[in-house]
Amino acid sequence: MKKIAVFTSGGDAPGMNACIRAVVRTAIFKEIEVYGISYGYDGMINGNIKKMQSHSVSNIIQRGGTILKSARSEEFRTPEGRKRAYEQLKKHEIEGIVAIGGDGTFTGAKIFFEEFGIPTIGCPGTIDNDIYGTDYTIGFDTAVNTALEAIDKIRDTAAAHDRIFFIEVMGRDSGYIALECGIGGGAEFVMIPETETDLKSVVKSLKNLRKSKSSSIIVVAEGDDEGGAEEIMQKVKDKVNDPEKEFKVTTLGHIQRGGNPTARDRVLASRCGMAAVEGLLNGHSNCMAGVVNGEVVYTPFADCIGKTKQLKEDHLKLIEILSI
Repeated sequence: MKKIAVFTSGGDAPGMNACIRAVVRTAIFKEIEVYGISYGYDGMINGNIKKMQSHSVSNIIQRGGTILKSARSEEFRTPEGRKRAYEQLKKHEIEGIVAIGGDGTFTGAKIFFEEFGIPTIGCPGTIDNDIYGTDYTIGFDTAVNTALEAIDKIRDTAAAHDRIFFIEVMGRDSGYIALECGIGGGAEFVMIPETETDLKSVVKSLKNLRKSKSSSIIVVAEGDDEGGAEEIMQKVKDKVNDPEKEFKVTTLGHIQRGGNPTARDRVLASRCGMAAVEGLLNGHSNCMAGVVNGEVVYTPFADCIGKTKQLKEDHLKLIEILSI
């Protein structure tokens, strides 16, 4: 293998740049030419492909976002779009691909490999931590710490005014961010997609709030079965029906995607990026390079996409016990 390419796709995540850097410098160390594809699959289709040097990735390990940009591509979902992407890769004589992204990125990579056979290895870049085959995904730790910093500040004002805050964090299908923020931030309740939310229990506790606590923090994953934070707050407020209790909502939104990656994310991204290049050279393909129990593992895309990553039961128990 003489030439490989790297791209980022889907939602951006802190640490993607560290992963790009690791891919580029590992490839150069192995005496392989490496190309960067801008704007994900869309850039692949349109030929936004440029050769990268070691200096191309200087001073980026600490930066959030992605220097290769990211985009979602409707055209790549079509056979015609994928054929155009293949033709662009062959034009540049690219023999292997490193795809940094999440579930959608890996789904596209799996189909592309099955149709055209270009060896592809993925790196798990998503803040949601919902990809099977790795203990943590690139960007998750940073997103949790960003959200937790905001929750700590909100708790100050909640306590000062005896308010009940519903704080919405990202997680349309996954409660990992909400759960870790809830534990780290001392939340009284955490509402996540993986479990059924018991609003009756929440209402009962809040009605008795002034007997034990003057304020409360409730962390809501955006994909909770009862709705987003605004909708849940209104349901709870109506049932509590106490004019003395003040309810507030804060949606943290896209601040969770940005910012300098933590050391943990930089190291994880670097390990996955290096493993992806080494995996291509050792004959691995159509799989993701992740880290499980401290060791690099290669998991087939079919498993990454098809299997559900379970939440840790002891984390759920911690919320129940520590919120008393």
